[in-house]
Amino acid sequence: MRLLPTIGALSLSTALIGPALMATGPALASTGVTITSYGHSALLISGGGASVLVNPFKAVACAAGLAEPRVSATVVLASSRLLDEGANVAKGKMLVDPGSYKVGGLKIEGIAGPHDRVGGRRFGQATLWRWRQGGLDFAHLGGTAARLSPSDKVMLGRPDVLIIGVGGGAKVYTGAEAAEVVRELKPRRVIPVQYVSGKTTPKDCDQGSLQPFLDAMAGTPVKRPGRTLSLPAKLGEGMVIEVMR
Repeated sequence: MRLLPTIGALSLSTALIGPALMATGPALASTGVTITSYGHSALLISGGGASVLVNPFKAVACAAGLAEPRVSATVVLASSRLLDEGANVAKGKMLVDPGSYKVGGLKIEGIAGPHDRVGGRRFGQATLWRWRQGGLDFAHLGGTAARLSPSDKVMLGRPDVLIIGVGGGAKVYTGAEAAEVVRELKPRRVIPVQYVSGKTTPKDCDQGSLQPFLDAMAGTPVKRPGRTLSLPAKLGEGMVIEVMR
């Protein structure tokens, strides 16, 4: 396993390389992926000879009452070091800071952005993640409420799979904000995360339900695969929202 040094926020010229930058390595074989949800915004993505865990959490705030994802992965990608989206509870090389990395055959790009709507003055900076696995391009925006800049959009490209927070609150997109980002990036599959799914809101949680996002995306097909989702390496052009539990 080799880790390239962190290089800070990516340059626009690097992002313009696009898929060619991320098209090598055995872990990028076009085998498709299997995605397992642990709730909140924690997903384990397995395929192409590697596994990626996004946003492991401690069972606090909006994640209270959930089983913590104490699993092993090739690499762990966290939006920030906040305990509900970047807790050190799993095994694997954990990446939090922006930069360009190579881990276990995966080339991973982390893009710096404000965590909140006030330029990071309240919750600091978050990291938006982009990588290719199992023949699919992923973008992970599970922990930010900031609008995407023009350079962000170029860096993220058009992902096959977009993971995006939708529950609102101080550091997560509202349903309407998330829908705007989805329309900008035009992914083939959308996996909404960071929302309250039970009948009651946990203590110290400022997030709401999934429904405002679905309302804002009216007309887009919605599937409910449950806790596990399998995706082939070749996806159709139409957009589908995959609601996992």
